[in-house]
Amino acid sequence: MLTVISPAKRLNEAPLPVPMTTPVLAKDAARLAKSAKALSADDLCKLMHISPSLGALNHARFASFAKDAARYPAAFMFDGDTYAGLEVRQMSDDALRWAQSHLRILSGLYGVLRPLDAIQPYRLEMGSKLATEKGGDLYAYWGGKIAKALTQDAAEVGSSCVVNCASVEYFGAVRGLKLRVITPSFLEERDGTAKIVSFWAKKARGAMARYICDGHLTNPDDLRGFDIGGYRYRAELSSADHPVFTRSA
Repeated sequence: MLTVISPAKRLNEAPLPVPMTTPVLAKDAARLAKSAKALSADDLCKLMHISPSLGALNHARFASFAKDAARYPAAFMFDGDTYAGLEVRQMSDDALRWAQSHLRILSGLYGVLRPLDAIQPYRLEMGSKLATEKGGDLYAYWGGKIAKALTQDAAEVGSSCVVNCASVEYFGAVRGLKLRVITPSFLEERDGTAKIVSFWAKKARGAMARYICDGHLTNPDDLRGFDIGGYRYRAELSSADHPVFTRSA
């Protein structure tokens, strides 16, 4: 199985001496960064609804893109809720090698990334309405390229399905994918009601990705054994392509 997750806004830029790879869509990322580089700090604030300090920071990041700026392995640099569940720094070497071929990170700037792909610090949400020659937003910019890259990656590992542990915003950029898509949901139960709580759902999606990597899982049915953090599979709430996991809040 190929698993996809979202990136994170929070970054960890601590140096890490690990071998890194080149993003598959690096040339497309460079062209997109050039478009972002033409924007002022105020433009970036308006584009992504961020503070002036973050606007200035990301303006500087785009200004230095493709020069000598430091690069970091993607799965180690992203540091949000999903990555708290993934815990890549605690992965065994064996699990990390498996993740490099079976785990993908969707990215507004880079399209799709492997865990050890070398990237520069950035912020550019997939939902941003950054106009390029291909259209008025990043969905138009990426078109079918992300789906094509995932299809190629799945073929290389002999997989016919994708486990979608990404957000709606990011998976919406996977256009035209012909593979089977399995999207797990993680719910918190309280007072007889089960609902999605964003923070915990993000962390659980990362934990599911870690579970798949640790176990080298290839059979979708094996997802049902996920019990990290107290979750359990609920057959009566699930369908073949939408397994549901709940826990008591």
